Amino acid sequence: MPAATTVQAIFSMPETCKDSDSWTCAAVFHWTDNADLAHAAAWVIGKPFAILWLVILGLVARWILHKVIDRLVARASAGVVPTKLMRGPFAEPDAEVGTHRRVQRAQTMGSLLKSIVTGVIFVVVLMMAISELGYDIAPLIASAGIVGVALGFGAQSLVKDFLSGIFMIFEDQVGVGDTVNLGEASGTVEAVSLRVTRLRDVDGTVWYVRNGEILRVGNQSQNWSRSVLDIAVSYKEDIAKVRRLLKEVAHDLWEDKGYRDRIIEEPEVWGVQSLSPDSVVVRVTLKTMPQQQWVVAREMRERIKARFDEEGIVMPSPGRVVWNDQNSPGTK
Repeated sequence: MPAATTVQAIFSMPETCKDSDSWTCAAVFHWTDNADLAHAAAWVIGKPFAILWLVILGLVARWILHKVIDRLVARASAGVVPTKLMRGPFAEPDAEVGTHRRVQRAQTMGSLLKSIVTGVIFVVVLMMAISELGYDIAPLIASAGIVGVALGFGAQSLVKDFLSGIFMIFEDQVGVGDTVNLGEASGTVEAVSLRVTRLRDVDGTVWYVRNGEILRVGNQSQNWSRSVLDIAVSYKEDIAKVRRLLKEVAHDLWEDKGYRDRIIEEPEVWGVQSLSPDSVVVRVTLKTMPQQQWVVAREMRERIKARFDEEGIVMPSPGRVVWNDQNSPGTK
């Protein structure tokens, strides 16, 4: 038999192999003329190799899509504003903070997109592998749709958690490392997933909060923060002098090299904030880098205490006045 005829005979699908639609079955049948051996070869050799080929294609597609996502994340992290403009004389004081936040947000969104891509590719490869084994996947797809609708009605809270988690990530409401207040729970965010957000409070307790139950988010570390100090002094003190001393202490802290990278702008003394029965409260504010407001506030309080002791500024002490009316009825 000529070579061309042999090749054509091998790759032509015989009647006994049309039900399996396997080229391995056709080749073995043409070589051995044994239908049972051909069908066995299709299941032992053809099906595993076909499924292996599907898995390899899935892994290659996943690798390519992950590379595309990494490139998109890199471009999103770089931004569209040139670096020179961000560092120029007209740059905003929190431009560097915004750049860091944009990088963090882009990485979070990239991680979410990678998870979605991996899940979709896994489902597609699984369906194709089941089809390769000879099963009709149309009823399976229809059943999956029905089950999905049933789960949608029966697990509404789970769907709510997933949708809330997606919008929280895309809207950049929280990020890993942020200090947030979620109502009943507050602390530093350790992980953000589609269903729950994990955070650790100041005493080390780990809180798991369902995303669907989060009604409000107070983020204390997004872009920039502010240290607000209310300093109480006695009524007999000169308020103008107190404001001048607070301004000097804040300016010295602003000029300190150890805190120059933590304080963004020149501190401000806003003035008298409130009057209480035994003290006058003067407010001082310092705009800081994210999550540095507490460190700056503690250092500022220590320096204010030392400077007040040096200048003789008296802090208010609580007192109680008791009136004894000798002319009141029943007094002897």
